Amino acid sequence: MSKQKDSAKDICNAFSIDPTRVPNHVGVVMDGNGRWASQRGLERTEGHAAGESAILESLEAAVDIGVKWYTVYAFSTENWRRPPSEVAFLMKFNEDVLVRRRDYINDLGIRIRFAGRRDWRVPRRLLRRIQESEELTRKNKKANFTVAFNYGGRTEIVDAVQKLVDDKVKKVDERAIQSRLYFPEMPDVDLYVRTSGEYRISNFLLWQLAYSELVFTDVLWPDFSKEHLYAAVREYQNRDRRYGGLSDSSPDAKV
Repeated sequence: MSKQKDSAKDICNAFSIDPTRVPNHVGVVMDGNGRWASQRGLERTEGHAAGESAILESLEAAVDIGVKWYTVYAFSTENWRRPPSEVAFLMKFNEDVLVRRRDYINDLGIRIRFAGRRDWRVPRRLLRRIQESEELTRKNKKANFTVAFNYGGRTEIVDAVQKLVDDKVKKVDERAIQSRLYFPEMPDVDLYVRTSGEYRISNFLLWQLAYSELVFTDVLWPDFSKEHLYAAVREYQNRDRRYGGLSDSSPDAKV
C-alpha cells in the first residue's frame, strides 16, 4: 500500500467498487488453514503459517479502498480445545507474526489492537508482544487493525454485563452495554466475510454483527487475495441494507 500512488478512488474504479459505499468495518473469519494443508499433505500448522501473507494482503487491500476498521478472528475461546501441539504453535506463531510485521503495519499508519481476554492461558511473552504492538501503533490514525485473540462474542457480552454489575448500574440499555465492551468506540461490522465454505458466525463479534452483511466464500484462507476481498465488497454493495425498515428500492416500500 505505501508503495502505491493510486488514490482510493482509483483503486475502487479499477476493481468496480463504488468509493462512496465502502464498508467502514470489515470483519473476517479466516477459516480453512487446516484443510489447505491437508490437501497438500502437510501438517495443519503449515496451513496457519501459509495464511500469514493473506492477512497482510487483505489488510492492505481493505485500507487501500478506505476501510477504517478491519478485524480478524485469530484465536477463539473455543480454540483451546484443539490439540495441545496446535495451540502451542498458534501461540508462538502469533508472537512471531507480531515481531515480524508490527513495524511494517506501523509504517502504514495502522493501529493494532487486540480484543479478547488476557488471562492466565495466554503466555506472558505473547502478552508482552501484544502490549508492545499496541503501544507502538496507538497514535496511528489511518485505520484500525483489530485481532480477536482468546476472544468469544458471548464472553465479551458476559464481561460487559459483569462490569454493569460491578458499576452497580441501575438502568441497563444498549448504550450501557456498548460502553463496556472491549472497544466501546468500535463501530458495528458492515461486512462479515468467512472463507472455506463454512456458513457460521462462530461466536465472532456477536454484538457488532447485528446488522452486518454476511458474505461466504469457498476459498480457503491461505488462498484469499485482494481480489477475493474486493469481490466481497462488491457483493456487499449490491445488498439493500434496510436495518429493519424499508428502503426506497424495496418492493414493499410502495405497497
